[in-house]
Amino acid sequence: MILIIDFGSQYNQLIARRVREAHVYCQIEAPGITLAQIKGISPEGIILSGGPASIYEKGSPRVDPGIFDLGIPVLGICYGMQYMVDSLGGEVSKAEKREYGFAELNIKDAAGIFEGIDDQTRCWMSHGDTIRRVPKGFRITASTANTRVAATHNSRKRFYGLQFHPEVVHTPKGKNMFRNFLFTICGCRKTWTMKSFIRESVQEMRSVIRDKKVILGLSGGVDSSVAALLIHRAVGNRLTCIFVDNGLLRQGEAEQVKGLFKKHFNVNLRFISARQQFLGRLKGVVDPEKKRKIIGRTFIQAFEKEAHKLRGVKFLAQGTLYPDVIESRSAFGGPSAVIKSHHNVGGLPKKMRLQLIEPLKHLFKDEVRVLGKELGLPDDLIWRQPFPGPGLAIRIISDITRARLSILRKVDAILLEEIRAGGLYKKLWQSFAVLLPLKSVGIMGDQRTYEHIVAIRAVTSIDAMTADWARLPHELLGRISNRVINEVKGVNRVVYDISSKPPSTIEWE
Repeated sequence: MILIIDFGSQYNQLIARRVREAHVYCQIEAPGITLAQIKGISPEGIILSGGPASIYEKGSPRVDPGIFDLGIPVLGICYGMQYMVDSLGGEVSKAEKREYGFAELNIKDAAGIFEGIDDQTRCWMSHGDTIRRVPKGFRITASTANTRVAATHNSRKRFYGLQFHPEVVHTPKGKNMFRNFLFTICGCRKTWTMKSFIRESVQEMRSVIRDKKVILGLSGGVDSSVAALLIHRAVGNRLTCIFVDNGLLRQGEAEQVKGLFKKHFNVNLRFISARQQFLGRLKGVVDPEKKRKIIGRTFIQAFEKEAHKLRGVKFLAQGTLYPDVIESRSAFGGPSAVIKSHHNVGGLPKKMRLQLIEPLKHLFKDEVRVLGKELGLPDDLIWRQPFPGPGLAIRIISDITRARLSILRKVDAILLEEIRAGGLYKKLWQSFAVLLPLKSVGIMGDQRTYEHIVAIRAVTSIDAMTADWARLPHELLGRISNRVINEVKGVNRVVYDISSKPPSTIEWE
C-alpha cells in the first residue's frame, strides 16, 4: 500500500498508474488527511505529488509534517520535493530561469532511487522554483544544466526528492525509478492483481450486502457492465439490473445488452422501453445543458418507477471509477465523491434511501478492462469506446428528432465499421460522428442538393483529461466520407475535426 498526497498536480493520476502497473496498490488523498488517518491506512511509503503552487506563497497546500516522523519512506516529486525540503529546514525560492520540457539529467549518486540507471538520462521538467539549500542530512544526487538540485535524498531516513516528473513517458527511466522506490526502498510486494481484487471485493460485498438486494442502472458501457458482473459474482440473483432504453442509443445497442446479460450471463435484467417519454420531453430543446438535465431527470424517474416494483432492495450500485472520485474533490480540500448527474444516477441514493455500492471506485479505466476480461466479458464490450450518458442527444447540435437520430445512427455505424476494419478501434480513445445544425449545397446525379453536414471526431488519449486529434489515414477518411454520402440519405458533406483538448473538449456539447 502506497499513499499518494495530491498537491494539485495534473499528473497525480499518472503517479497512481505507475504504482498500480507495478502491481502495488495505492490511494490518492488530499493534503487535509490527518496523521491519525495515515497511520490507520498504514502505508509502506508515501509519495508527495507535484502541484501548481509555490511553497513560499501564503496558503500553499501542506500535509501534516508528522509524516516525516513515521519511519517510512517518502518520495517528493516537484512541489512535493519542495514541500519536503521546506518542512525539514532547507530553502526554496523562485528560480532565475524556469525549466520546462526535456532536460539531460546527470546522476551523481546511483544508489537508492537511481539504482541501475545510467549516469546520464533524459527527464521531464516543469518548474519555476528551485532548491537553494537542502536540509541537514540530505545530499544532492542529480543535476541538470539549469537545475543544481534536480534530485536529493537522505538515505538514512529514506527520504527522496525529484525535481522532475518520473511519472510521465517523457522521462524514459521513470518506471525504473518508481520500481526502485517501491521494491528496494519501501519493500513492497507485487500483490495488486485483478484476481486478488475480485477475491477481496467479492468477500467485502458479501459481508456488507448479506441477504439484502441490490439494483444497478445498466447502460451497456464498460463500467456498469463490469460492476454488474462483479456484484453478480458476489450476490447472484439478489442483483437486479435495470436498463432504460432512452431512444438515444447507437444502432443495435439495446438488443446487444439484452442478449449478453440476460441470455449469456443469466443476470436479472429489467428492460424499460422509454423512447417516447425521452423524445417527447426533448422536443424543441437545443441547449446542451437543458438536454442533459431533461435526460437525467427522465432517467431517474423511469429507473425509480421500476425500482419501486422490487421489494427488499437496500443497495444501489454504480460503476463509478477512481478518476470520477478524484476529480469531484475541491482543490486541496477533503475527499468527497460527487456523482456526475448525466452519467450515474445522481440524487437517487438519498431519494430512495438506498446505501451506495461502488465496487470500481478505486480503479482506473485500464484496470476495469482487465477486470472485465477476468470476469469473462467479450472483447467487443471490454474495448468499447466511451459513450456519453446523454447518448446521441449531445452529438446532434440541434433539437432532437427521430429523423436526425436515424441519420446519425447510420453515419455512426459506418464510421465505427471502417475504424474497426482499419485496425484502429482499440488505438483510439473515441471516434464518433456529430450532426451539425447546418446544411450545404451539393450535387448528386446532376441535381442540386441542400442537405446535412456531418463532422467526424477521432481522438487519442490516456484518460480523457487531455486528448489529441487522431491522424487518421487519408484513404480511411476518404472511404468514410464516400460511404456516408452514398449510403446515408440526407447528408452531402463530411468534415474532420482537428482540434485537441484543451482548448476544445472531446464531445462537442
